[in-house]
Amino acid sequence: MSMSVTLFWVVSPNSEVSNGTGFLDSLREGHRVFESSKFLARDRNLMWNGRIKKSRRQRWNFGSLHADSRYACLGGSRTKNGSTFSVKSSLVASPAGEMTVSSEKKVYDVVLKQAALVKRQLRSTDELQVKPDIVVPGNLGLLSEAYDRCGEVCAEYAKTFYLGTKLMTPERRRAIWAIYVWCRRTDELVDGPNASHITPQALDRWEARLEDIFSGRPFDMLDAALSDTVSRFPVDIQPFRDMIEGMRMDLWKSRYNNFDELYLYCYYVAGTVGLMSVPVMGIAPESKATTESVYNAALALGLANQLTNILRDVGEDARRGRVYLPQDELAQAGLSDEDIFAGRVTDRWRNFMKKQIQRARKFFDKSEKGVTELDSASRWPVLAALLLYRKILDEIEANDYNNFTRRAYVSKPKKLLTLPIAYAKSLVPPNRTSSPLANT
Repeated sequence: MSMSVTLFWVVSPNSEVSNGTGFLDSLREGHRVFESSKFLARDRNLMWNGRIKKSRRQRWNFGSLHADSRYACLGGSRTKNGSTFSVKSSLVASPAGEMTVSSEKKVYDVVLKQAALVKRQLRSTDELQVKPDIVVPGNLGLLSEAYDRCGEVCAEYAKTFYLGTKLMTPERRRAIWAIYVWCRRTDELVDGPNASHITPQALDRWEARLEDIFSGRPFDMLDAALSDTVSRFPVDIQPFRDMIEGMRMDLWKSRYNNFDELYLYCYYVAGTVGLMSVPVMGIAPESKATTESVYNAALALGLANQLTNILRDVGEDARRGRVYLPQDELAQAGLSDEDIFAGRVTDRWRNFMKKQIQRARKFFDKSEKGVTELDSASRWPVLAALLLYRKILDEIEANDYNNFTRRAYVSKPKKLLTLPIAYAKSLVPPNRTSSPLANT
Protein backbone atom coordinates (compact mmCIF):
# COMPACT_ATOMS: atom_id res chain seq x y z
CA MET A 1 0.00 0.00 0.00
CA SER A 2 2.96 2.29 0.29
CA MET A 3 5.55 2.03 -2.43
CA SER A 4 5.69 1.05 -6.08
CA VAL A 5 7.76 -1.70 -7.61
CA THR A 6 11.25 -0.86 -8.76
CA LEU A 7 14.04 -2.91 -10.25
CA PHE A 8 17.66 -2.18 -10.96
CA TRP A 9 19.93 -3.91 -13.41
CA VAL A 10 21.73 -6.94 -12.07
CA VAL A 11 25.13 -8.19 -13.22
CA SER A 12 24.66 -11.85 -14.05
CA PRO A 13 27.32 -14.58 -13.78
CA ASN A 14 27.99 -14.54 -17.51
CA SER A 15 28.44 -10.76 -17.43
CA GLU A 16 25.28 -10.10 -19.41
CA VAL A 17 22.89 -7.53 -18.01
CA SER A 18 19.41 -8.73 -17.09
CA ASN A 19 16.45 -7.59 -15.03
CA GLY A 20 16.26 -8.78 -11.42
CA THR A 21 13.08 -10.79 -11.00
CA GLY A 22 13.21 -11.91 -7.39
CA PHE A 23 14.60 -14.61 -5.20
CA LEU A 24 12.57 -17.39 -6.81
CA ASP A 25 14.61 -17.01 -9.99
CA SER A 26 17.75 -17.49 -7.95
CA LEU A 27 16.32 -20.63 -6.38
CA ARG A 28 15.47 -22.04 -9.79
CA GLU A 29 18.90 -21.20 -11.14
CA GLY A 30 20.48 -22.88 -8.15
CA HIS A 31 23.13 -20.26 -7.58
CA ARG A 32 23.58 -16.61 -6.69
CA VAL A 33 24.22 -13.87 -9.13
CA PHE A 34 27.34 -13.26 -7.12
CA GLU A 35 28.84 -16.67 -7.95
CA SER A 36 31.45 -15.24 -10.29
CA SER A 37 31.99 -11.92 -8.53
CA LYS A 38 31.14 -12.38 -4.89
CA PHE A 39 31.97 -10.83 -1.58
CA LEU A 40 33.71 -12.79 1.13
CA ALA A 41 33.37 -11.43 4.67
CA ARG A 42 36.50 -12.15 6.71
CA ASP A 43 37.68 -10.46 9.87
CA ARG A 44 35.03 -7.75 9.34
CA ASN A 45 36.63 -6.80 6.03
CA LEU A 46 35.11 -7.28 2.61
CA MET A 47 37.24 -8.82 -0.09
CA TRP A 48 36.46 -8.57 -3.76
CA ASN A 49 36.87 -11.76 -5.79
CA GLY A 50 36.74 -11.67 -9.55
CA ARG A 51 36.00 -9.03 -12.15
CA ILE A 52 33.26 -8.58 -14.66
CA LYS A 53 34.19 -10.15 -17.97
CA LYS A 54 35.48 -7.80 -20.67
CA SER A 55 36.00 -5.01 -18.18
CA ARG A 56 38.86 -3.98 -15.93
CA ARG A 57 36.52 -1.95 -13.74
CA GLN A 58 35.33 -3.61 -10.58
CA ARG A 59 31.57 -3.56 -10.15
CA TRP A 60 29.11 -4.14 -7.34
CA ASN A 61 25.87 -5.99 -7.74
CA PHE A 62 23.31 -3.22 -8.09
CA GLY A 63 20.58 -5.63 -7.13
CA SER A 64 16.84 -5.35 -7.36
CA LEU A 65 15.37 -2.50 -5.38
CA HIS A 66 12.96 -4.79 -3.58
CA ALA A 67 15.67 -5.46 -1.03
CA ASP A 68 17.55 -7.94 -3.19
CA SER A 69 15.11 -10.36 -1.59
CA ARG A 70 16.55 -13.32 -3.46
CA TYR A 71 19.62 -13.11 -1.23
CA ALA A 72 17.85 -12.02 1.93
CA CYS A 73 15.81 -15.21 1.79
CA LEU A 74 18.66 -17.65 1.27
CA GLY A 75 20.58 -19.25 4.11
CA GLY A 76 21.65 -17.73 7.40
CA SER A 77 19.83 -17.46 10.68
CA ARG A 78 18.34 -14.68 12.68
CA THR A 79 20.83 -12.62 14.65
CA LYS A 80 20.09 -12.49 18.36
CA ASN A 81 20.17 -8.96 19.71
CA GLY A 82 20.39 -7.71 23.22
CA SER A 83 18.13 -4.73 22.81
CA THR A 84 16.42 -3.70 26.03
CA PHE A 85 14.02 -1.19 24.58
CA SER A 86 12.30 -2.83 21.64
CA VAL A 87 8.73 -1.73 21.20
CA LYS A 88 7.85 -5.31 20.41
CA SER A 89 9.20 -6.72 23.65
CA SER A 90 7.81 -3.95 25.82
CA LEU A 91 4.19 -4.67 24.90
CA VAL A 92 2.65 -6.68 27.74
CA ALA A 93 -0.83 -8.16 27.63
CA SER A 94 -2.94 -8.88 30.67
CA PRO A 95 -4.55 -12.32 31.18
CA ALA A 96 -7.65 -10.89 29.56
CA GLY A 97 -5.63 -9.98 26.49
CA GLU A 98 -5.78 -6.24 27.05
CA MET A 99 -2.77 -3.96 26.67
CA THR A 100 -1.55 -2.73 30.03
CA VAL A 101 0.22 0.28 28.48
CA SER A 102 -0.90 2.18 25.40
CA SER A 103 1.04 1.93 22.17
CA GLU A 104 1.54 5.70 22.23
CA LYS A 105 3.27 5.49 25.60
CA LYS A 106 5.46 2.59 24.51
CA VAL A 107 6.48 4.34 21.31
CA TYR A 108 7.25 7.55 23.15
CA ASP A 109 9.54 5.57 25.46
CA VAL A 110 11.50 4.61 22.36
CA VAL A 111 11.58 8.28 21.30
CA LEU A 112 13.03 9.27 24.65
CA LYS A 113 15.71 6.61 24.46
CA GLN A 114 16.66 7.53 20.90
CA ALA A 115 17.01 11.18 21.90
CA ALA A 116 19.07 10.21 24.93
CA LEU A 117 21.41 8.16 22.75
CA VAL A 118 22.03 11.11 20.46
CA LYS A 119 22.57 13.55 23.31
CA ARG A 120 25.00 11.18 24.96
CA GLN A 121 26.97 10.59 21.75
CA LEU A 122 27.11 14.26 20.83
CA ARG A 123 28.05 15.50 24.31
CA SER A 124 31.72 14.93 23.61
CA THR A 125 33.71 13.22 20.91
CA ASP A 126 35.26 11.00 23.58
CA GLU A 127 31.90 9.37 24.18
CA LEU A 128 31.11 8.64 20.55
CA GLN A 129 30.55 4.97 19.89
CA VAL A 130 33.47 3.57 17.91
CA LYS A 131 32.19 1.68 14.91
CA PRO A 132 34.28 -0.50 12.57
CA ASP A 133 35.70 1.07 9.47
CA ILE A 134 33.86 0.21 6.30
CA VAL A 135 36.36 -1.42 3.98
CA VAL A 136 35.14 -0.97 0.43
CA PRO A 137 36.39 -3.41 -2.19
CA GLY A 138 38.61 -1.85 -4.79
CA ASN A 139 38.67 1.84 -4.03
CA LEU A 140 36.73 4.68 -2.47
CA GLY A 141 35.18 5.45 -5.82
CA LEU A 142 32.91 2.44 -5.35
CA LEU A 143 31.49 3.92 -2.16
CA SER A 144 30.80 7.15 -4.01
CA GLU A 145 29.10 5.11 -6.70
CA ALA A 146 26.99 3.39 -4.06
CA TYR A 147 25.75 6.74 -2.74
CA ASP A 148 25.11 7.97 -6.28
CA ARG A 149 22.94 4.92 -6.92
CA CYS A 150 20.95 5.68 -3.78
CA GLY A 151 20.51 9.24 -5.03
CA GLU A 152 19.17 7.96 -8.34
CA VAL A 153 16.55 5.90 -6.54
CA CYS A 154 15.50 8.87 -4.44
CA ALA A 155 15.38 11.12 -7.52
CA GLU A 156 13.08 8.72 -9.36
CA TYR A 157 10.68 7.82 -6.59
CA ALA A 158 10.71 10.85 -4.30
CA LYS A 159 11.33 13.66 -6.76
CA THR A 160 10.34 16.60 -4.61
CA PHE A 161 12.16 15.36 -1.56
CA TYR A 162 15.23 14.63 -3.69
CA LEU A 163 15.34 18.20 -4.90
CA GLY A 164 15.16 19.36 -1.32
CA THR A 165 18.05 17.14 -0.28
CA LYS A 166 20.22 18.99 -2.79
CA LEU A 167 20.13 21.93 -0.38
CA MET A 168 21.73 19.83 2.35
CA THR A 169 25.44 19.39 2.84
CA PRO A 170 26.83 16.58 0.65
CA GLU A 171 27.36 14.32 3.66
CA ARG A 172 23.82 14.75 4.92
CA ARG A 173 22.08 14.28 1.60
CA ARG A 174 24.02 11.11 0.84
CA ALA A 175 23.13 9.73 4.27
CA ILE A 176 19.44 10.52 3.77
CA TRP A 177 19.53 8.83 0.36
CA ALA A 178 21.02 5.70 1.92
CA ILE A 179 18.37 5.58 4.65
CA TYR A 180 15.59 6.16 2.11
CA VAL A 181 16.77 3.29 -0.08
CA TRP A 182 17.01 0.85 2.82
CA CYS A 183 13.47 1.74 3.90
CA ARG A 184 12.20 1.31 0.37
CA ARG A 185 13.89 -2.04 -0.08
CA THR A 186 12.46 -3.21 3.25
CA ASP A 187 8.97 -2.11 2.25
CA GLU A 188 9.26 -3.90 -1.08
CA LEU A 189 9.73 -7.20 0.73
CA VAL A 190 6.04 -7.22 1.65
CA ASP A 191 4.67 -4.89 -1.01
CA GLY A 192 6.85 -5.85 -3.98
CA PRO A 193 6.40 -8.41 -6.77
CA ASN A 194 7.45 -11.33 -4.55
CA ALA A 195 5.40 -10.28 -1.53
CA SER A 196 3.24 -13.41 -1.62
CA HIS A 197 6.35 -15.56 -1.19
CA ILE A 198 7.93 -13.65 1.68
CA THR A 199 7.95 -15.55 4.98
CA PRO A 200 8.77 -14.56 8.56
CA GLN A 201 12.05 -16.43 8.12
CA ALA A 202 12.91 -14.19 5.16
CA LEU A 203 12.40 -11.13 7.35
CA ASP A 204 14.54 -12.74 10.05
CA ARG A 205 17.33 -13.02 7.51
CA TRP A 206 16.80 -9.44 6.40
CA GLU A 207 17.16 -8.40 10.04
CA ALA A 208 20.36 -10.44 10.31
CA ARG A 209 21.60 -8.61 7.25
CA LEU A 210 20.74 -5.33 8.98
CA GLU A 211 22.89 -6.38 11.93
CA ASP A 212 25.74 -6.97 9.48
CA ILE A 213 25.27 -3.49 8.02
CA PHE A 214 25.62 -1.90 11.45
CA SER A 215 28.64 -4.13 12.16
CA GLY A 216 30.43 -2.90 9.04
CA ARG A 217 29.76 -5.97 6.89
CA PRO A 218 27.59 -4.80 3.98
CA PHE A 219 26.35 -7.41 1.54
CA ASP A 220 25.97 -5.29 -1.56
CA MET A 221 26.43 -1.83 -2.99
CA LEU A 222 23.36 -0.26 -1.41
CA ASP A 223 24.06 -1.85 1.96
CA ALA A 224 27.54 -0.32 1.83
CA ALA A 225 26.10 3.19 1.58
CA LEU A 226 23.99 2.68 4.71
CA SER A 227 26.86 0.99 6.54
CA ASP A 228 29.03 4.03 5.87
CA THR A 229 26.22 6.36 6.94
CA VAL A 230 25.72 4.73 10.33
CA SER A 231 29.47 4.91 10.91
CA ARG A 232 29.42 8.68 10.36
CA PHE A 233 26.21 9.71 12.15
CA PRO A 234 24.80 8.71 15.57
CA VAL A 235 22.09 6.58 13.96
CA ASP A 236 20.79 3.76 16.16
CA ILE A 237 19.69 0.36 14.88
CA GLN A 238 16.45 0.15 16.90
CA PRO A 239 14.17 2.10 14.50
CA PHE A 240 15.43 -0.09 11.65
CA ARG A 241 14.58 -3.23 13.61
CA ASP A 242 11.17 -1.78 14.39
CA MET A 243 10.46 -1.13 10.72
CA ILE A 244 11.14 -4.78 9.97
CA GLU A 245 8.70 -5.61 12.77
CA GLY A 246 6.09 -3.60 10.89
CA MET A 247 6.73 -5.74 7.84
CA ARG A 248 6.15 -8.83 9.99
CA MET A 249 2.80 -7.40 11.05
CA ASP A 250 1.81 -7.07 7.41
CA LEU A 251 2.33 -10.79 6.93
CA TRP A 252 -0.34 -11.80 9.41
CA LYS A 253 -2.42 -8.79 10.39
CA SER A 254 -4.98 -7.21 8.05
CA ARG A 255 -7.34 -5.63 10.61
CA TYR A 256 -6.84 -3.18 13.48
CA ASN A 257 -9.34 -3.25 16.31
CA ASN A 258 -8.72 0.30 17.46
CA PHE A 259 -6.46 3.29 16.92
CA ASP A 260 -4.07 2.12 19.60
CA GLU A 261 -3.23 -0.90 17.43
CA LEU A 262 -3.06 1.22 14.29
CA TYR A 263 -0.81 3.74 16.02
CA LEU A 264 1.76 1.05 16.74
CA TYR A 265 1.66 -0.16 13.13
CA CYS A 266 2.09 3.39 11.83
CA TYR A 267 5.07 3.85 14.11
CA TYR A 268 6.67 0.65 12.88
CA VAL A 269 6.35 1.37 9.17
CA ALA A 270 6.66 5.18 9.06
CA GLY A 271 7.30 6.81 12.41
CA THR A 272 10.60 4.96 12.50
CA VAL A 273 11.77 6.92 9.45
CA GLY A 274 11.67 10.14 11.44
CA LEU A 275 13.75 8.61 14.22
CA MET A 276 16.29 7.36 11.68
CA SER A 277 16.57 10.76 10.03
CA VAL A 278 16.90 13.25 12.89
CA PRO A 279 20.53 12.37 13.67
CA VAL A 280 21.37 13.11 10.03
CA MET A 281 19.14 16.14 9.58
CA GLY A 282 20.56 17.77 12.67
CA ILE A 283 18.97 20.16 15.16
CA ALA A 284 19.61 23.88 14.76
CA PRO A 285 22.32 25.07 17.19
CA GLU A 286 20.13 28.00 18.19
CA SER A 287 17.10 25.80 18.93
CA LYS A 288 15.80 25.93 22.50
CA ALA A 289 13.66 22.83 22.03
CA THR A 290 14.59 19.63 23.84
CA THR A 291 16.04 16.82 21.78
CA GLU A 292 13.15 14.61 22.89
CA SER A 293 10.57 17.06 21.57
CA VAL A 294 12.25 17.27 18.16
CA TYR A 295 12.28 13.49 17.94
CA ASN A 296 8.62 13.41 18.93
CA ALA A 297 7.80 15.89 16.16
CA ALA A 298 9.68 13.69 13.67
CA LEU A 299 7.64 10.74 14.89
CA ALA A 300 4.44 12.76 14.40
CA LEU A 301 5.37 13.48 10.78
CA GLY A 302 5.90 9.79 10.08
CA LEU A 303 2.55 8.96 11.68
CA ALA A 304 0.79 11.71 9.72
CA ASN A 305 2.27 10.48 6.45
CA GLN A 306 1.22 6.89 7.09
CA LEU A 307 -2.29 7.85 8.16
CA THR A 308 -2.52 9.84 4.92
CA ASN A 309 -1.33 6.81 2.96
CA ILE A 310 -4.01 4.72 4.62
CA LEU A 311 -6.80 7.19 3.85
CA ARG A 312 -5.63 7.63 0.26
CA ASP A 313 -5.34 3.89 -0.40
CA VAL A 314 -8.56 2.55 1.16
CA GLY A 315 -9.84 1.14 -2.13
CA GLU A 316 -6.48 -0.31 -3.18
CA ASP A 317 -6.02 -2.00 0.20
CA ALA A 318 -9.58 -3.34 0.17
CA ARG A 319 -8.90 -5.07 -3.13
CA ARG A 320 -6.08 -6.88 -1.34
CA GLY A 321 -8.39 -7.84 1.52
CA ARG A 322 -6.88 -5.31 3.92
CA VAL A 323 -8.56 -2.66 6.05
CA TYR A 324 -6.19 -0.28 7.83
CA LEU A 325 -8.97 1.61 9.62
CA PRO A 326 -9.91 1.23 13.32
CA GLN A 327 -12.66 -1.36 13.50
CA ASP A 328 -14.26 0.15 16.60
CA GLU A 329 -14.51 3.58 14.95
CA LEU A 330 -16.02 2.05 11.83
CA ALA A 331 -18.66 0.35 13.99
CA GLN A 332 -19.39 3.58 15.85
CA ALA A 333 -20.01 5.25 12.50
CA GLY A 334 -22.41 2.49 11.48
CA LEU A 335 -19.95 1.06 8.95
CA SER A 336 -18.31 -2.31 8.41
CA ASP A 337 -15.76 -4.01 6.18
CA GLU A 338 -18.57 -4.89 3.80
CA ASP A 339 -19.24 -1.20 3.16
CA ILE A 340 -15.58 -0.72 2.31
CA PHE A 341 -15.42 -3.75 0.01
CA ALA A 342 -18.58 -2.52 -1.73
CA GLY A 343 -17.03 0.94 -2.17
CA ARG A 344 -20.11 2.84 -1.10
CA VAL A 345 -19.63 6.58 -0.58
CA THR A 346 -22.45 7.44 1.81
CA ASP A 347 -23.05 10.21 4.31
CA ARG A 348 -21.89 7.85 7.03
CA TRP A 349 -18.66 7.27 5.13
CA ARG A 350 -18.14 10.99 4.56
CA ASN A 351 -18.61 11.75 8.25
CA PHE A 352 -16.26 8.94 9.19
CA MET A 353 -13.61 10.18 6.76
CA LYS A 354 -13.87 13.75 8.05
CA LYS A 355 -12.87 12.55 11.51
CA GLN A 356 -9.99 10.45 10.16
CA ILE A 357 -8.69 13.38 8.13
CA GLN A 358 -8.96 15.66 11.15
CA ARG A 359 -6.79 13.27 13.16
CA ALA A 360 -4.13 13.11 10.44
CA ARG A 361 -4.02 16.90 10.22
CA LYS A 362 -3.40 17.17 13.94
CA PHE A 363 -0.30 15.03 13.55
CA PHE A 364 0.86 17.21 10.65
CA ASP A 365 0.34 20.35 12.77
CA LYS A 366 2.35 18.87 15.63
CA SER A 367 5.17 17.86 13.31
CA GLU A 368 5.37 21.24 11.57
CA LYS A 369 6.30 22.92 14.85
CA GLY A 370 9.25 20.58 15.15
CA VAL A 371 10.56 21.14 11.62
CA THR A 372 11.50 24.72 12.51
CA GLU A 373 13.91 23.28 15.09
CA LEU A 374 15.91 21.34 12.49
CA ASP A 375 19.18 22.54 11.04
CA SER A 376 18.55 25.27 8.47
CA ALA A 377 19.83 23.15 5.56
CA SER A 378 17.36 20.38 6.39
CA ARG A 379 14.16 22.34 6.85
CA TRP A 380 13.18 22.91 3.22
CA PRO A 381 12.96 19.29 2.02
CA VAL A 382 11.12 18.22 5.16
CA LEU A 383 8.67 21.11 4.95
CA ALA A 384 8.10 20.48 1.26
CA ALA A 385 7.29 16.84 1.92
CA LEU A 386 5.05 17.78 4.85
CA LEU A 387 3.03 20.39 2.97
CA LEU A 388 2.63 18.24 -0.13
CA TYR A 389 1.57 15.16 1.79
CA ARG A 390 -0.90 17.19 3.81
CA LYS A 391 -2.44 18.36 0.52
CA ILE A 392 -3.37 14.77 -0.27
CA LEU A 393 -5.97 15.09 2.47
CA ASP A 394 -7.37 18.15 0.64
CA GLU A 395 -7.61 16.06 -2.52
CA ILE A 396 -9.54 13.31 -0.73
CA GLU A 397 -12.05 15.97 0.31
CA ALA A 398 -12.12 17.35 -3.24
CA ASN A 399 -12.97 13.84 -4.49
CA ASP A 400 -16.02 13.86 -2.19
CA TYR A 401 -14.31 11.27 0.04
CA ASN A 402 -14.34 8.67 -2.73
CA ASN A 403 -11.09 6.91 -1.95
CA PHE A 404 -12.45 3.63 -3.25
CA THR A 405 -12.14 4.24 -6.98
CA ARG A 406 -10.41 7.64 -7.13
CA ARG A 407 -6.81 8.04 -6.01
CA ALA A 408 -6.08 11.40 -4.43
CA TYR A 409 -2.90 13.02 -5.68
CA VAL A 410 -1.39 16.49 -5.81
CA SER A 411 -1.09 17.86 -9.35
CA LYS A 412 2.21 19.17 -10.66
CA PRO A 413 1.03 22.82 -10.71
CA LYS A 414 0.00 22.56 -7.07
CA LYS A 415 3.35 21.00 -6.22
CA LEU A 416 5.19 23.83 -7.90
CA LEU A 417 3.13 26.39 -6.00
CA THR A 418 3.87 24.63 -2.72
CA LEU A 419 7.65 24.58 -3.08
CA PRO A 420 8.26 28.33 -2.66
CA ILE A 421 5.89 28.35 0.32
CA ALA A 422 7.90 25.56 1.91
CA TYR A 423 11.14 27.38 1.15
CA ALA A 424 9.87 30.60 2.72
CA LYS A 425 8.83 28.69 5.84
CA SER A 426 12.24 27.06 6.01
CA LEU A 427 13.90 30.46 6.33
CA VAL A 428 12.15 31.17 9.63
CA PRO A 429 14.68 30.36 12.37
CA PRO A 430 13.83 28.65 15.64
CA ASN A 431 12.71 30.93 18.43
CA ARG A 432 15.88 31.76 20.35
CA THR A 433 14.12 32.69 23.56
CA SER A 434 11.46 30.06 23.96
CA SER A 435 10.21 27.17 21.88
CA PRO A 436 6.67 25.76 21.72
CA LEU A 437 8.34 22.36 21.84
CA ALA A 438 10.54 22.99 24.81
CA ASN A 439 8.03 21.58 27.24
CA THR A 440 6.42 19.05 24.97
